[in-house]
Amino acid sequence: MPQPPASQSGPEPASGAFETRAIHAGRDFVGETGAVTPPVWLTSTFEYGNPGGFDYTRSGNPNFRLLGRAVASLESAEFATVFASGVSAITAIVSGLKSGDTVVAEENIYGCTYRLFARVFAKFGVSIEYLDFTDPASLEKIAEHRPALVWIESPTNPNLKIIDIAAAAEAAHAAGAPLVVDNTFASSYLQRPLELGADLSLLSTTKYTNGHSDALGGAVCTNDPAWNERMIFAQKALGLQPAPFDCWLTLRGLKTEAIRMERHCANALRFAEFLENESPAETVRYPFLPSHPQHEIARRQMRGGSGIVTADFGFDLETTLRLVESLRYFPKAESLGGVESLCCHPASMTHASVPREQREKVGIGDSLVRFSVGIENIEDLVADARAALAAVAG
Repeated sequence: MPQPPASQSGPEPASGAFETRAIHAGRDFVGETGAVTPPVWLTSTFEYGNPGGFDYTRSGNPNFRLLGRAVASLESAEFATVFASGVSAITAIVSGLKSGDTVVAEENIYGCTYRLFARVFAKFGVSIEYLDFTDPASLEKIAEHRPALVWIESPTNPNLKIIDIAAAAEAAHAAGAPLVVDNTFASSYLQRPLELGADLSLLSTTKYTNGHSDALGGAVCTNDPAWNERMIFAQKALGLQPAPFDCWLTLRGLKTEAIRMERHCANALRFAEFLENESPAETVRYPFLPSHPQHEIARRQMRGGSGIVTADFGFDLETTLRLVESLRYFPKAESLGGVESLCCHPASMTHASVPREQREKVGIGDSLVRFSVGIENIEDLVADARAALAAVAG
């Protein structure tokens, strides 16, 4: 059964600022108990005819609806559909395409997104064309490909390119195509793509939304009722639904998203300044560093620079891996956005599925390192990096 809109399933999402809505939106279905925190509905089946319209958890669950309502509020969206993971959210969107459709995408995209297009959807006749969306001339080429969909990330993974979302939306709409923005690296607190003209905002809620590295999830946000219906259908028909407990954990996590993101931003900027000024890094990328090529765009459309810093140290592969493995407070791991710091070698981890030629073309070489800067004491993180660099030099 399709999920009714919020107005038919409980109170409207809380009004107020982001921080207030994060805490008070998504509190419903508490019955006569008045529970401040809604429970987890660990049930596969619901008795037919219940007021919420639930029948089978693959088709909807109170925890899905509460999380979706909260995420929609934080993204300034009318609708949000939640999924089992960020990749599930990607799959839900692309599954609506048909054979012969073309997607125009930013050339530096998440490795799993690249893999889905190259190894899964290509078999069904969906083609993809890659452009550099930081080049204004590329925006003029979008219409030439007659796309059914335009796909970008901002910031991109892992190079942290900042795409002018408003300009990309204008170009996509001129070509008759909707714009999808993967907002995972920015978070809902720092950037809201729908306010900038995007048609769909996609999140891996595993990352900054949840923020504690203990639950998987994804979400697609939109103001378009037709897209909303497509997402609900994909969630049910393709079995892309999340787990109720993961939704509960994510709803709990997003209550502190604002305060976490403020600390992530402050720590990441300090860490980036250290790498740029006091380390042998040849290139350091962080959106709020003045040296970032799209610094002004980042300042215009983002509230802060987020928590990811990438650096190219110019080392050979062996030395780069030794550096990554010498860090104490940055465990080597593929994820990001949790309260703990993590370190990743994109060429051999997140983007290993991208052919070397394509990786190197967009600047993902063997010497590139991606840091997810957590909310620990920043001086401890700087000291850890300093010691690891000294060990490699020694």
